Amino acid sequence: MSDYLSVSSLTRYLKLKFDRDPYLERVYLTGQVSNFRKRPAHQYFSLKDDKAVIQATMWASQFKKLGFDLEEGMQLNVIGRVQLYEPGGSYSIIIEKAEPDGLGALAVQFEQLKKKLTAAGYFAAEHKQSLPQFVKKIGVVTSPSGAVIRDIITTVSRRFPGVEILLFPTKVQGEGASQDVARNIALANERSDLDLLIVGRGGGSIEDLWAFNEEVVVEAIFASHLPVISSVGHETDTTLADFAADRRAATPTAAAELATPVTKADLLTRLSEHKNRAYQAVSRQIRQKQERLGKLAHSVVFRQPERLYDRQTQQLDRLTAAMTAAVQQQYRVSLQAERLLNQRLRSLGLTEKISRYQEQIMQLNRLLMSKANSLYEAKAARLEKAQSALLSLDTKRIVARGYALIHKDEKLIVSTKTVKKGDRLQAELRDGQLEVEVKDVK
Repeated sequence: MSDYLSVSSLTRYLKLKFDRDPYLERVYLTGQVSNFRKRPAHQYFSLKDDKAVIQATMWASQFKKLGFDLEEGMQLNVIGRVQLYEPGGSYSIIIEKAEPDGLGALAVQFEQLKKKLTAAGYFAAEHKQSLPQFVKKIGVVTSPSGAVIRDIITTVSRRFPGVEILLFPTKVQGEGASQDVARNIALANERSDLDLLIVGRGGGSIEDLWAFNEEVVVEAIFASHLPVISSVGHETDTTLADFAADRRAATPTAAAELATPVTKADLLTRLSEHKNRAYQAVSRQIRQKQERLGKLAHSVVFRQPERLYDRQTQQLDRLTAAMTAAVQQQYRVSLQAERLLNQRLRSLGLTEKISRYQEQIMQLNRLLMSKANSLYEAKAARLEKAQSALLSLDTKRIVARGYALIHKDEKLIVSTKTVKKGDRLQAELRDGQLEVEVKDVK
C-alpha cells in the first residue's frame, strides 16, 4: 500500500509542478469566449478553439480595467498564468490582461459605445440644430495652448472681423479630460451671449482623442441648446463627439468657416448689390408712376370731370321714370281691387249678419250662466251630503262613542270566522290600545 498515492497528494504534487513551471507563469493565449455570463464581481468563462477548452478567470479588479464589454463568441488575446485548483482537480488560466484579437480594446469599446448611443437616439438627424447665419459671439471649448484656438481666431478675424471669441480653457487629453470637456460645454450653455459653440482639439492617436469618445461628452453635446461644431483630430479621425455634434468640421479652420458661413466682405458686397437693385427698382417705379400721372393729368376726364358720370346720370333718369310709372300702375291696380272688395262686402250684407250673430251669442251666454249656476248648486249639495256620510264612517268618531276596533295582524276583524281560540288581537279604544287573547269563539 505504500506505493499508492492519495488523490490529494497527487493533486498537490501537480499544483507544485504548475506553480513552479516558468512556462506556465506567464502565458500568452488566444481563444474564443464561451459560456460567458456577466457576474457582479469576478468573471468565470471558457476560452476555446476547435480542439480544446480551458477555463478562464478574471478578477473584478482586472475586469474593471478592461475598457470594453466581453461578449459571447468574441476572439480574445489574453495574458495570464495557469494554475491548478486542488479541491476540484481542474486547471484554469487567471487572466491579467485581455484585448480583442485583430482590433484594439479601444476600437472595440468605440464600436460598442457607438452602437449603444445610436440606439438611444443621440446621433439622430432630427435632433440636429441648424447653424446661425450670422453670429456675434462664438464659444470655443479647447486647450488654450494648442494650435486649434489660434487657427479659429485667425480664420474668424479674417472672414468676419468684429465677431467675439470666448475661450473655455479645457483639458483635452488624459485622465479627467472628458469630465472637463463636458463641464465646459455645460458652462457655455449657461451664458446668454453665445450664438455658437466649437468643441475641438488637434490630431493624435485614438488614445489621445479618447476623451471625445466618452459617453459624458456625447451627453453634454446632445443636451446643448447652443449649436455645436465638432473639430476633433485630423480629417481622417472620427470621434463620437463628431456624431453627436450638429456639424462636424475636418479642421479648426473648417470649423471657423462653418461658424461664419458669410464673410464680412461678401456681406457688404451683397448689401451693396441689394441697395443698388432696390434703388433701381424704386427709381423705375417712380418713373412709371410719373408717366402715368402725366397721362392722367392731360386726359379728357380731368379736363371735363362731368363726363365721368354722364352715362350714370342718364341711366338714373331712366330708372327713376320707370320706377315712378311702376308705382303709379301698382297704386291704380290696388285702388281698383279695393273698390271691388267693398262692393262685394256690401252685397253680402255682413253688417246685418254680424248684429244677428251677436244677439244669439248674448242669449247663449245667459242660458249658459243659468245652466252653470244650477249645476254648481247640485254639485255643492252632493258634496255636502258625501262629506256628512264620510264623517259618519270615520273610525275615530266611532271609537270616541265607546266602541272598539279589533285588529289581527294589523287587519280589521269583521267576522268571527277569521278568529280562533288563542289568537292575540289588538283592541283600539278612544284613549289607547289593548292587547287581548281569544278565550273562546261563539
